[in-house]
Amino acid sequence: MKLHSRARVSLFWAVALGAVCLSVPAACLFGHYPLEFSRVLRLLAAGLSGSGAADGDTAYLVVNGIRLSRVCLAFLAGAGLAASGVVFQGILRNPLADPFTLGVSGGAAFGAALAISTGLAAALLPVAAFAGAATALLLVLFLAQAGGSLRRETLVLAGVVVAAFLSALISLIKALDEESVPGIVFWVMGSFQNRGWDDIGLLLPGFVLGLLPILFLARELDILALGDDEALRLGCNAPRARLWLLLGASAVTASCVAVSGVIGFVGLIVPHLVRLILGSRHVPLLIGSALVGGLLLLWSDVLARSLLSEGRELPVGVITALLGGPFFCLLLHRAARPQARPLTRSSATSRPAGQAGKDDGATRC
Repeated sequence: MKLHSRARVSLFWAVALGAVCLSVPAACLFGHYPLEFSRVLRLLAAGLSGSGAADGDTAYLVVNGIRLSRVCLAFLAGAGLAASGVVFQGILRNPLADPFTLGVSGGAAFGAALAISTGLAAALLPVAAFAGAATALLLVLFLAQAGGSLRRETLVLAGVVVAAFLSALISLIKALDEESVPGIVFWVMGSFQNRGWDDIGLLLPGFVLGLLPILFLARELDILALGDDEALRLGCNAPRARLWLLLGASAVTASCVAVSGVIGFVGLIVPHLVRLILGSRHVPLLIGSALVGGLLLLWSDVLARSLLSEGRELPVGVITALLGGPFFCLLLHRAARPQARPLTRSSATSRPAGQAGKDDGATRC
């Protein structure tokens, strides 16, 4: 495994933490209502100190009531999706796994689509999405344990089946209720439009409860990477650890998707990027991925609400897909490059004859 220098890792933590501290006030600058950075800092300080604002202070309400809540929500959702991606890739031992693999995001999309088509109040939409995600997870677990044990192969197969079935149900809802199609499509593409502090309150319970088993069993992810047999020799109950990690990551994913809609590529790309810098140990990988994922989704949301004029917004899922697709292709191209140097004639002739014969025989076998 490639060794990562201490200076490189320290630089990553310094840049990541500094970027978080700077990005929160900087992201509050962007929007239809123009503000200067110094004024944003004063308004944020007034909000933190509890001094409040004078009656009719529109700038205070814009910064502390609208933009700050949206920034915090986007950062939390990005952090949760990225950390969940690390867990899914670890327990499934699949670098292409992400929060969509097991149908959790598809279940949330189905719950939201059902709520939109039946005309439920907008306040109940996150609740319906979370219920759909939880139902999808239970169905995946039921199918995966049909053979008597919870194995990663059956988890992936069950997730693919459930996700395909839920996608068909969403298409059926759109076909039966054409008036709900715009709302369903916009929600499925992901957005933080009209989200606020109440949505953070909806996100936090499942988010925190899901993080507890992830943080408690983070070191077991390193053991699970060795395989079930080796994990058993090291005293790790692989099926039980995998189940608790799966429940935790799914709860975090469901909480994030319930308030933001379906946002792709964050849980897939960010763990790959951070792994290149921090290595494969899951404790720093989880923390680093959470920071980078939060920053990615935060600034993707800034782009989504800044690119169009007159207060119009793009779905943030479109931005993450446009950013993540080419970057993932670059990662695949980098991984496909040959790592080993070709065997030269001089190196082959410099080995002892007996050793060369053994190697050639092994190659033929």
